[in-house]
Amino acid sequence: MKIGFIGDIVGRPGRAMVRRYLSQLRQSEELDFVIGNYENASHGFGLTEKNAHELFRAGFDVMTGGNHTWDKKEIKGLLESLPLLRPINYPDGVPGRGVQIFEVHGERLAVVNIMGHFAMPMVDNPFIAASRIVDSLEKEGVDHIFIDMHAEATSEKRALLMMLRERVSAIVGTHTHVGTDDLVIDRGCAYVSDVGLTGCRDNVIGVDSKVPIERFMTGLPGRFDVPDKCKSILQMVVIHIESGRAIHAKKIRVYSEGDIETALHARIEE
Repeated sequence: MKIGFIGDIVGRPGRAMVRRYLSQLRQSEELDFVIGNYENASHGFGLTEKNAHELFRAGFDVMTGGNHTWDKKEIKGLLESLPLLRPINYPDGVPGRGVQIFEVHGERLAVVNIMGHFAMPMVDNPFIAASRIVDSLEKEGVDHIFIDMHAEATSEKRALLMMLRERVSAIVGTHTHVGTDDLVIDRGCAYVSDVGLTGCRDNVIGVDSKVPIERFMTGLPGRFDVPDKCKSILQMVVIHIESGRAIHAKKIRVYSEGDIETALHARIEE
């Protein structure tokens, strides 16, 4: 199966890029399944019901969350009614789920959402949670396991790769909004530390640069704002999996000017 993943869709510009290009990419890349990260999709903070339906109409099969999952009150109901995930390592009793199993061309695919520890909200240990859910999925006979690790620290993401690379199909990083150039297939596991944002590319991680600069200069708080008009980018990784193992992966960047480039092919490490 061929899976496409779009990380950190930021505000209206990010949603516009998804509407404009996702259907085209599904066709040109012959994608069987598409995953996106929704946690910044509604003006940079969380997800509204209107925007959730907009993104699913654009072509997503499931979407993952992160530290901004709870920013919109309506998310609790949406987590129950739509294929939306929240990090699996929130404590027991928190609404929603962190894993979902889908059937893709007669094979089962598990999508897992995990959140890191460093500089993130209080959650259970992500490594213990990851180990437990992979144990459970293996017992169920699920071969294709895809993990979105939403984390600030690249060290946490790399550690998860070292821990699970022989047991899962892919680990992709989200949260920092800055795409990394370390796409690799390591012992059959596709990995990248951060896919990078889909949204404005000509400011500071998708938001107007005025407030971040003022905060860095003065230490005073301010509200981040997603511009309505900007130069935008869509960033996607495409991963080809056979029998639970990644055999090919590449990074695609699409610019608002209409330029599409294959930014990076995965280095294969054995």
